[in-house]
Amino acid sequence: MKTAVTLLSLTLLGSAHAATLTLWTSFEAAGELAWIKAQATAFEKATGNKVNVVSVPFAQTQDKFIQSAPKGQGPDLIATEPHDRLGRYAASGVIEPMDRYITSKADYDKTALSAFTYQGKLFGLPLNAEAVALVYNKKLVPSAPTTWDAFLKAAQANTGNGKFGYLSDIAEPYKSYGFVSAYGGYVFKNNGGTLDTGDIGLDNAGTARALGFLNDLRYKYNLVAEGVSQDAAKSAFVDGRLAMFYTGPWDMGDIKKAGIDYGIVPFPTPPGATGKWSPFVGVRGILVSAYSKNKPAAVQLARQLTSSASQLSFNAANGSIPTSLSARAKLRTDPVVAGFGKAVALGTPMPNIPEMGSVWGPWAAATAQAVQKANQPYSDLLKKAVTEISTNIKK
Repeated sequence: MKTAVTLLSLTLLGSAHAATLTLWTSFEAAGELAWIKAQATAFEKATGNKVNVVSVPFAQTQDKFIQSAPKGQGPDLIATEPHDRLGRYAASGVIEPMDRYITSKADYDKTALSAFTYQGKLFGLPLNAEAVALVYNKKLVPSAPTTWDAFLKAAQANTGNGKFGYLSDIAEPYKSYGFVSAYGGYVFKNNGGTLDTGDIGLDNAGTARALGFLNDLRYKYNLVAEGVSQDAAKSAFVDGRLAMFYTGPWDMGDIKKAGIDYGIVPFPTPPGATGKWSPFVGVRGILVSAYSKNKPAAVQLARQLTSSASQLSFNAANGSIPTSLSARAKLRTDPVVAGFGKAVALGTPMPNIPEMGSVWGPWAAATAQAVQKANQPYSDLLKKAVTEISTNIKK
């Protein structure tokens, strides 16, 4: 009854103030395009408003929107954008702050909300999220490896004779952030939703310990051989030769096709860490234009697109991890949603400010050098990287 009354109210509101909305989308997959068009049609029927869905290539969306919005030529909203673009959008003044429109945020994952927060303000509504986790082959690892000791025992027991206990591209900084955070490192200090680019934690003692841990995976525990790429690790897992694989939901399609009986858990707290493993989280969501002439209708559509029901249908379209807690609860028997959902909840949003572009190169170089041979000068490598990062940010 409540739903019916709400829809009736929207219909009456739409009839009195009919609006025509332009929605940009970079969706290309058939299922995702069908979803966004079905959502637009449902909104039109419920409100009497018109929604024009326009496809814009992902590579063009950001620049095109920033340039066109102030001229009144851009869309009313975009579905969807990754949160790491948020800082540039917000700094350009082209996206609408959402706090005053959202009366309750209780159903949104807190990590996802944080991802769309810039300088303490919410600038978008999260739709789906992703993070890395530990995917294991139940045939080789019958019990979920939820502690470091259980992980190490399972990994070593399955290493040898053409098989591998654990593999990952340990030189890749995006995937290594969970270990950095566990030992007390960070990229930019987060002060109440504002990232401080003058406080970079990649050269602190915690990050150095994290690099030491990655080095140990190769040279102390003899788990990850030199030259192992992420593709090679995935190939071994789908072939049934790898017990545990550190990856994200993007690889689950191939794993399912291979018929692997898998489980997914957060990576255990690494040895000696004072904090829990907290991986980088990537979130995609809906942005409303600050220049929209139909903001109430645009916000209403954004809320519909990120509702629990819509996130369930989006999951059915592409298998994505909802940011709605109630949607996740309804999908609790789905091992992908349940497993990666836990990783997302434990995670840290990837920084959403433009300065992050200055971080990746030096950080990646330091991480790669740290795992080239045993007992590297981790602190020196990181100090060099942060010096370069700071210099690049100031340019």
